[in-house]
Amino acid sequence: MRLDSYVDGTRIGRVTKYMNKKQCLLVLLVVGLAAVYAVFFTDWFQPRTLRIHHTSRPRGFAMRARRDLPVPIVFGFDESCRLTEIKVVPLAGFQTNQNVLPLWHLISDSNSVPVEAFTYGQMIRGMKPAIKGTHPASLEPNTTYRLFVVAGNVKGEHDFEMGHK
Repeated sequence: MRLDSYVDGTRIGRVTKYMNKKQCLLVLLVVGLAAVYAVFFTDWFQPRTLRIHHTSRPRGFAMRARRDLPVPIVFGFDESCRLTEIKVVPLAGFQTNQNVLPLWHLISDSNSVPVEAFTYGQMIRGMKPAIKGTHPASLEPNTTYRLFVVAGNVKGEHDFEMGHK
């Protein structure tokens, strides 16, 4: 074999062309595997949701004498957020009619303050009732309710139940 045959354009051209195909296939394979990983094993393409938790505790020793007062329910988030809408509906009514009248419905009129927690019925600064002059309805014991919360483009919902009186 002659050395100049390797320097010849056709021989070197074939080797270069073959390596380019191989490299392109490897790059496409790596990009494909990265895309599969990103879609199935990360939450990059999932819509963000608010994680909501609740707790209910008696108001304190001084209030225990008045048993007619309901136990307050406090809702909280993992991080503080500027709420744009809060709505509480009875779950049974919502499952049969998605347009059930809410028991409590607040909307942001401009810029609500960031909150990490709020109590059912609480007036949050920067928010107002969706229907002017309405007040939160009292919650019935042993009834399940659904809380809907919107903070900008992030939404969340949480089911909760009032305890015994």
